[in-house]
Amino acid sequence: MKKKALITGITGQSGSYLAELLLNKGYEVHGIIRRSSSFNTGKIDHIFNQLQLHFGDMTDSLSLDAIIQKVKPDEVYHLAAQSHVHVSFQIPEYTGDVDALGTLKLIESIRRNVPKCRFYNATTSELFGLVQETPQKETTSMYPRSPYGVAKLYSFWICKNYRESYDMFISNGILFNHESERRGETFVTRKITLALAKIDKALKGSEIKEFEILKLGNLEAKRDWGYAPDYVEGMWRMLQHDKPDDFVLATNETHSIKEFIEEAIQYTDIDLEWYGTDENTYAIDKNTNRVIISIDPKYYRPAEVELLIGDASKAKEQLDWTPTVKFKELVEIMMKNDMK
Repeated sequence: MKKKALITGITGQSGSYLAELLLNKGYEVHGIIRRSSSFNTGKIDHIFNQLQLHFGDMTDSLSLDAIIQKVKPDEVYHLAAQSHVHVSFQIPEYTGDVDALGTLKLIESIRRNVPKCRFYNATTSELFGLVQETPQKETTSMYPRSPYGVAKLYSFWICKNYRESYDMFISNGILFNHESERRGETFVTRKITLALAKIDKALKGSEIKEFEILKLGNLEAKRDWGYAPDYVEGMWRMLQHDKPDDFVLATNETHSIKEFIEEAIQYTDIDLEWYGTDENTYAIDKNTNRVIISIDPKYYRPAEVELLIGDASKAKEQLDWTPTVKFKELVEIMMKNDMK
């Protein structure tokens, strides 16, 4: 008998990589998708016929319950979320409904219908927010700084509570930023790589074309960036472990957004030079003297997270997990993809 896995958020970056991984391991893979008038399956179209997809929504307990009863999964990977931190300040109630209460609805359905099912809950380095310790690990005090982080903190603790109250196999993955060429185009890393590729193309040749300036917020914010396929391997390993637990997945490196830009620019013909400070910071291409990057205060967060860097020693020791792709190679993968 094939193992049955159910993935929420299967149409996203990590969901698509996880679906590939599980198919390659011989699983029967099910996914939950939201009904939409437009197609939103682009990241899984290449494996669409190998998947069993079900319409549902994290805010609708009836749909979740019906799917759990129908599929009776052996493993559930809960990746669905309103996961954009900046957007969570604009739609905080919806973010809480999906990310916090959605998790509760799902694990309550599992408790009632398939209590032996193994459950992976995707949490986030945003739990640490205003960091109390560097680097951050599983025992670091949490201090989220956004509605997204606060909602994920609820999901983290409700999962621990169900694990301890009902003896359920529930593991929290505290994943630091994981990126790839499939990252959503509004997330800062992909926004940078796509914009620089488009600007580079516009500036080449004898006829310089118009382009959109890359507008960003806090260039000095530092993040621990890894490669999404590495991280879905870690998710799977958590559910193969002999006991449920909480694990940090990270690269133990931190780089600023400005460093990301300077690494990415190497794959273009742009000759970058920075000017100004704070909100007046901008960058030009010295070849053409054109402004290509500027700051827009609308991208600042009401409460900023300045520094995140994770310590994944526990995952290495207990799961034999280590990231294979670090910062420079990650930027190279993303830039080469978007330059095409």
